[in-house]
Amino acid sequence: MKPHYTRIRKVKTRSGSTAIQIGFYQGKRFKLIKHIGSAKNPGKVTELIGIAQEYIWSHSGQLRFSFNPQSEEVLFKRGIKVYQNQLTTAYRYLQDIYHQLGFDHLGNDLLKHFAMIRVLEPASKIKSIALLQKYFGITYKKTTAFRQLSQLVKLKDATIRLAINYAHNHLGFDFSLVFYDVTTLYFETNRSDDFRLKGFSKDNKINQPQILVGLMVNQTGFPVYYETFSGNTFEGHTIIPIILALKERYQIKRLTVIADAGMLSAANLSALEANGIDYVVGARIKNLNLDEARQIAQKLSQADGKIVRQGNLIYEYSAKRARKDKLDNDQQIEKAEYLCHHPAKAIRRSRFLSPLGKNTFSLNREIIEKHRLLEGIKGYKTNVIGVLDQILVNRYRDLWHVEESFRIAKSDLEARPIYHRKKTSIDYHLLIVFVALCLTRVIEQEKQTSIKKVVADLKDIWTITLKDEISGNTLEVLVNQIPH
Repeated sequence: MKPHYTRIRKVKTRSGSTAIQIGFYQGKRFKLIKHIGSAKNPGKVTELIGIAQEYIWSHSGQLRFSFNPQSEEVLFKRGIKVYQNQLTTAYRYLQDIYHQLGFDHLGNDLLKHFAMIRVLEPASKIKSIALLQKYFGITYKKTTAFRQLSQLVKLKDATIRLAINYAHNHLGFDFSLVFYDVTTLYFETNRSDDFRLKGFSKDNKINQPQILVGLMVNQTGFPVYYETFSGNTFEGHTIIPIILALKERYQIKRLTVIADAGMLSAANLSALEANGIDYVVGARIKNLNLDEARQIAQKLSQADGKIVRQGNLIYEYSAKRARKDKLDNDQQIEKAEYLCHHPAKAIRRSRFLSPLGKNTFSLNREIIEKHRLLEGIKGYKTNVIGVLDQILVNRYRDLWHVEESFRIAKSDLEARPIYHRKKTSIDYHLLIVFVALCLTRVIEQEKQTSIKKVVADLKDIWTITLKDEISGNTLEVLVNQIPH
């Protein structure tokens, strides 16, 4: 009995032509599906067969498999097994980005593989070993991998140098403008040591030890340098050591640092100026007295986008910011008025209250007026001259790229919580995250979309290797869905 599948049949007609038909056998009888045509010329017959094949392929939900390159025949075959399935497309793409960054010069496949898998699916080091096997067919023994991971810390300087080279060659980076900020990474433990210490947490994990990470990026958010500090370090104490180390290591002649108000202190600014470093930092305008606030507000006159400069301070008015500030002040004043009538509930004194006696308060009209005047006003402090104030303000606004890089590292790449205990383990973990962040920033710039979207698409493209157990031939098939 002939097998039951759609096939092409050639039939001789009474006129001597060859008819091309599509159908299937039911028992010994051929059930006709479609008559394609008939011809006497062999070339025409071949053409009709080709039309019939296209008809079958276009009306079939089956993939076109051909294990025999010498034959055009496409059949359902017995003995075909799934040999392996991997995310080969994802591997090749991430490897190509790694190569573009120049990290191949490090000569370390372990760093490459762990950075790639962190982009694709962040996980613990043990699970990453399993994911490398599952997705890429790359096998590492646990003991061997951890022994080699501990050696990665030696590659930090070379890795940063390659990142800087990429930024210089492809992004026009020359250290003339850098953006700096710090964040905290907490540990999934309650035990502290000399490095993992409790401090001011940006993740609201006040009861867990942490470390500080200072990150420097270029104008597009591409990372060019990072450093770690003990968890109780004041963030303002991190900027000077990093800037001076970079200036000396790379013989930088002109450098402008963009940082937020947290880095602002008289000592820091003096140190920057003493070392010939320009800066644009956020200014704490709430420290202005009432007369100064009145003067600035009068000059800006609530004109959206207007900028005025007084010495080394720049002030900018934004109508959008004013709406937000007004809402915040309304809420704080309402709370202060409530506490004036219910002083026993004043656990923490409002900034808009003045004490009159024990458990007695009044509204501080002067402070309220000052905050009202400053609604919508943003301050910047800089020692840069000869550059338009609007350009300096725009450069400060680009500081969000550092915050975005931190968000990617902490959320998309799951840099925290950290489960490592030893300093060496923490260092190689952060190196892997740094390389993965470099990969991510290049990918997002190339694809013009979020890394989540890119990863979701890559994880849908599986390469299934089929093996014909009769002939021994293999066939790779791309499938846009997770294989089962």
